[in-house]
Amino acid sequence: MPNIVLFSGSSHHDLSQRVADRLGLELGKVVTKKFSNQETSVEIGESVRGEDVYIIQSGCGEINDNLMELLIMINACKIASSSRVTAVIPCFPYARQDKKDKSRAPISAKLVANMLSVAGADHIITMDLHASQIQGFFDIPVDNLYAEPAVLQWIKENILEWKNCIIVSPDAGGAKRVTSIADRLNVEFALIHKERKKANEVDRMVLVGDVKDRVAILVDDMADTCGTICHAADKLVSAGATKVYAILTHGIFSGPAISRINNAAFEAVVVTNTIPQEEKMKHCPKIQFIDISMILAEAIRRTHNGESVSYLFSHVPL
Repeated sequence: MPNIVLFSGSSHHDLSQRVADRLGLELGKVVTKKFSNQETSVEIGESVRGEDVYIIQSGCGEINDNLMELLIMINACKIASSSRVTAVIPCFPYARQDKKDKSRAPISAKLVANMLSVAGADHIITMDLHASQIQGFFDIPVDNLYAEPAVLQWIKENILEWKNCIIVSPDAGGAKRVTSIADRLNVEFALIHKERKKANEVDRMVLVGDVKDRVAILVDDMADTCGTICHAADKLVSAGATKVYAILTHGIFSGPAISRINNAAFEAVVVTNTIPQEEKMKHCPKIQFIDISMILAEAIRRTHNGESVSYLFSHVPL
């Protein structure tokens, strides 16, 4: 591909390499390091003048450092006369802070959007935004890709009795995502309504729907401390589900998440690799991952060639 340069930030090198291999490109030369006072230093090691630049950086690990690194990389490419800079952010940072849910709460997702625009990003490619309205926080084009086609493929290939399964949302907010998957598989869906007292702590749960003698598949866009999905799994088992799977786009797994999953009733917890999972998979045999690098790679290829990306909303590229 002429006139395209692919750079990787330091947050998820494995994913960037998979995308580059898929596109038949070498990753661009870039050195990211820290000065002794912890300031981020970025050196772009090749010319980007007139090029179509893509920078892959996920919102994970040291989130603030990685976000700052991304902003500096975008700006470095922009002032080095690149024709267009696209930030490929598989897991968008601060996506949960997208509304004022109480007095004086910040809307940090909007702030991140402004920072990316001011740094010089011309286009954003991301995956399964926590709320799709975040696209409206930007004045530049945002492609919000879906892991759904890859999830459907995984279910059909790995769950033998998928025709007798029920797709469950662990909260009311994910109902839309779950109904879409249930429709595509032609199965029923259920949802769990939860009442929260404070952040990261779940209180009472109410199951709406019948899961008795069925395989239950919990689907959500992200799991952080896993309190919700582990509670939900217990609820489903007590309601008579034969097996419980969880499928999540972004497996953040912070704090007590791994021990909770190990102790919970899951057959498997399936995540995509928008966030690196190698370390966590060593400590938790239940975690499996779906590779979504081909979806990102195809989105980059189509964007670069000026083609439509909407095919990817319902198909996994071959």
